[in-house]
Amino acid sequence: MASKPESTTPPYYHGTKADLKPGDLIQPGFHSNYGKKNKAKFIYLTATLDAAIWGAELAAGDGRERIYIVEPTGPIEDDPNLTDKKFPGNPTKSYRSQHPFRVMDELTDWQSHTPQQVQTMKDHLERLKQLGIEAIED
Repeated sequence: MASKPESTTPPYYHGTKADLKPGDLIQPGFHSNYGKKNKAKFIYLTATLDAAIWGAELAAGDGRERIYIVEPTGPIEDDPNLTDKKFPGNPTKSYRSQHPFRVMDELTDWQSHTPQQVQTMKDHLERLKQLGIEAIED
């Protein structure tokens, strides 16, 4: 079995409830799943499957939870909601961009968090909202 060279960039994931196909672009400008639900200035991706699963589970909408393998088309930066502005470092390897992500494929073999874990996270996000702590969207 031949081995292929290792990629210099990790696979990136995007969790959502949107129904997308390979080649589609995920772009800023849609309503955010977080904060005040304003039109998003940024789109988000992660190099960890667990963070993508949370993205899919917490996404707004009634569609099926999906995780896509995506490729950034421009520069990405640390997501300030999950990095040094709120937590040390970038343990979830979460990033954002103002440039589109190209959908490469859908990842279909992944394990959801338990319903109790999802509800606990939703309750936590609601408490933060009540405290006036919103997602960083600048």
